[in-house]
Amino acid sequence: MITTNITAPQAKRDPKTLITHGDQRIDEYFWLKDRENPEVIAYLNAENEYTKAVMADTKAFQDGLYTEMVARFKQDDQSVPYFDNGYWYQNRFEEGAEYPFHTRKKGTQDAPEEIILNVPEMATGQSYFAIGSKSVSHDNRYLAFGQDTVSRRIYTIRVRDLETGAFLSDEIPNTTGVAIWAKDNLHFFYTAKDPQTLRGYKIFRHKLGTASGDDVEVFHEADETFDLAVGQSKSKKFILIGSQQTISAEYLFLDATTPVEPFTIFAPRVRGLEYDIDHFGERFFIRTNLDAKNFRLMYCGEAQTTQEHWQELIPHRDDVLFENMEFFNNYYVISERKAGITQLWIRTWTGQNEHYIPFAEEAYLAYVGINPESDTELLRIGYQSLTTPNSTFDYNMRTKEFTLLKEEPVLGGFNKENYRSERHFVTARDGAQVPVSIVYHRDFVLDGQQPLLLYAYGSYGYSMEPYFSSARLSLLDRGFAYAIAHIRGGEEMGRHWYENGKLLNKKNTFLDFIDCAEWLIAQRYTNTSNLYAMGGSAGGLLMGAVVNFRPELWKGIVAAVPFVDVITTMLDDTIPLTTFEYDEWGNPNEEDYYHYMKSYSPYDNVEEKAYPAMLITTGLHDSQVQYWEPAKWVAKLRLLKTDHNPILLHTNMEAGHGGASGRFARLKETALEWTFLLDLAGKI
Repeated sequence: MITTNITAPQAKRDPKTLITHGDQRIDEYFWLKDRENPEVIAYLNAENEYTKAVMADTKAFQDGLYTEMVARFKQDDQSVPYFDNGYWYQNRFEEGAEYPFHTRKKGTQDAPEEIILNVPEMATGQSYFAIGSKSVSHDNRYLAFGQDTVSRRIYTIRVRDLETGAFLSDEIPNTTGVAIWAKDNLHFFYTAKDPQTLRGYKIFRHKLGTASGDDVEVFHEADETFDLAVGQSKSKKFILIGSQQTISAEYLFLDATTPVEPFTIFAPRVRGLEYDIDHFGERFFIRTNLDAKNFRLMYCGEAQTTQEHWQELIPHRDDVLFENMEFFNNYYVISERKAGITQLWIRTWTGQNEHYIPFAEEAYLAYVGINPESDTELLRIGYQSLTTPNSTFDYNMRTKEFTLLKEEPVLGGFNKENYRSERHFVTARDGAQVPVSIVYHRDFVLDGQQPLLLYAYGSYGYSMEPYFSSARLSLLDRGFAYAIAHIRGGEEMGRHWYENGKLLNKKNTFLDFIDCAEWLIAQRYTNTSNLYAMGGSAGGLLMGAVVNFRPELWKGIVAAVPFVDVITTMLDDTIPLTTFEYDEWGNPNEEDYYHYMKSYSPYDNVEEKAYPAMLITTGLHDSQVQYWEPAKWVAKLRLLKTDHNPILLHTNMEAGHGGASGRFARLKETALEWTFLLDLAGKI
């Protein structure tokens, strides 16, 4: 049982006056922004100790829940191998290991295993360890990879000679972790991060055996609203530089056989014009919103790539969002979204035998997997649903046959037939039809008395999928239903769904969530005494907004790494991610956006009223939502709220936005969150 008679920490009040457009805000906890201040660290540690003390009586249950979730894993597991340039690549775990071995086999899967990265050994002694992107040179000799030991998504690129096993002296800090090899197997390109804002802002060319200080800058993105990345085409003929902001893009390309030549602009940036490119055969392919809100597919030759030379291959459709593309010698595959669900459309270059891949369930997630080889009829795809574990198939695009390669094992007696999933459309207050996906145990009783956890995200055009989670079973088996509200701000229903949930339409995101909650109550899935909500990052903003708008709806809230101090963050262009998010949230230096943001910013709208019980989590090294946002929010909630419900803050002092790095370590935070909810629901 959560203990509520322990005195909570009280953060020091040190008022700072903030004036924008003549409007005055008083921030009494602005001082928490200084991570180098020992008093700040002491406060975060005090909050952690308070959370531990309040949850002390549930510690045995937490430990048992963690053990239960870990027990569902097949510990000596391995990924499905894929073939690329003469080798089969695979990751595998050993019993009890937090991290995998990255391996390959030459020619056949019966060949001797070669360990290209021994991550368990590399992570020894590190409180956090993550491998970013991996890239093997075209001659298969060198492996370049990103390594992060801080959890701020700032990677050091390292290189290993796979013939000798030696790690080279080449080490490049402050990167995105992605290295793209030229065909000479001597040079690679990478993206450097701005040390202050962590924005990808420069592309460099590195030559093996030289110091990073000698690397050649090949492109500098001076516009702070753009983020920069480097990649390669499916054909591997071209190296690509992509510079993107929320509503615009520009690409440059270079023949991979001539790494020291300059890059060529594919099509100049135009505000409002979005495009992505790939290359296959003798043509470039362009996914673009040019006169196409939901995007269309176009193509052009290699010599003339500017916009006036683009020709249409797949037209725009009002009811279908074109999301991605994959190319093969005889086929190309289109990933698109209709009525919120991803569809995979198989097309042939000859125009014959075109079809959609059929999937049996009403709500599911299907996606194109790793397909580096183009001379094949087999498409590697992934599939999962709220009741079906993640599964990997080879789909024969000619015969339409599925071959199941692996369904992620879930140990402990899991049977998918014990669970039910549903998909509904909720009419929002303005008439919008909002999809809701629901899963529960077959013994769940629809009597309006059961606990339900409602989850959503609703930002950046990121569509929240009806995905499978073995950890979620610990809630479902104890009587919870779990629902995902596919609210505006995502792109589930098309580009308009995103545009109607951003900038000066942002409140639609919050109101959709509230309308879905009220629908679930009206349909007798739950009631206000047993309704819980959860969201993370921008979904944490959602949590902060809905508890201000309708605090009485929720019994409990879990807000993970929540973005809650919207105005102060968006006014500070030194904070990572701020400048290139003006087209998502608005620029508060403009008065209309400032006042609209202020009307919903969770931190600025905390009031003297009753709030539900809340568990709020963050990471000291978070590069996306800085730790001080949730810390300040908790302090202000404690100061003003009129109830006796617990407000708990848990800061991972060794991790960032994504939490712990090991496959089991992160489940400890899940066990804390589930325990918090189950205790409030009287299920412990």
